[in-house]
Amino acid sequence: MADENIRKKVKLKPGQRTLSSRQWLERQLNDPYVKRAKSEGYRSRAAYKLAEIDDKAKFLIRGARVVDLGAAPGGWSQIAAERVGAGKGRVIAIDVLEMEPVAGVEFLRLDFLDEHALETLKAALGDPADVVLCDMAANATGHRRTDHLKIMALVEAAAEFAREALAPGGTFLAKVIQGGTEASLLASLKRDFTSVKHIKPPASRAGSAELYVLASGFRG
Repeated sequence: MADENIRKKVKLKPGQRTLSSRQWLERQLNDPYVKRAKSEGYRSRAAYKLAEIDDKAKFLIRGARVVDLGAAPGGWSQIAAERVGAGKGRVIAIDVLEMEPVAGVEFLRLDFLDEHALETLKAALGDPADVVLCDMAANATGHRRTDHLKIMALVEAAAEFAREALAPGGTFLAKVIQGGTEASLLASLKRDFTSVKHIKPPASRAGSAELYVLASGFRG
């Protein structure tokens, strides 16, 4: 009987919440990755997306220097810090929002689009980065096409930032949304990286339009 209760899905009663917000909350309450993140101490379910991608691609190696753009609340930074090793590698997290401290992570509160952001990062890193991560999402408008264009503009800016921050052989990983314009991003990345491919980790919801683009072997 106990196992049966665990498997039961949580259903919220109609109330003051809108249908869409109720559906979102029900999905969160029933999501095994959300439950797992809480039990294992990760800031978000997104931590498992990075972990699953790196389990296959293995770019978060011991001693690597990692930059996490738009890091809050810090799930990706947690995984990166664990894998590169405290005292061996370095993880610098960047966000315009405040972020609670993460063990083994240096946090810079700044906008990576700011003209001085790259200079600030280089001063903090000392050497070029081995990995640049980007799991950002633009503020949603509710208009699918507009939201797609907004997030792709962010990813393209992150890719440009990565080109300036990465060491030769480096890796760039970013979330993109399917919608047609990501083809131009892939084409531009292929000019600067030896391998560019799409990945959809198991932790990414099957019905979601999100994908991750992994560009490795930066030509410098």
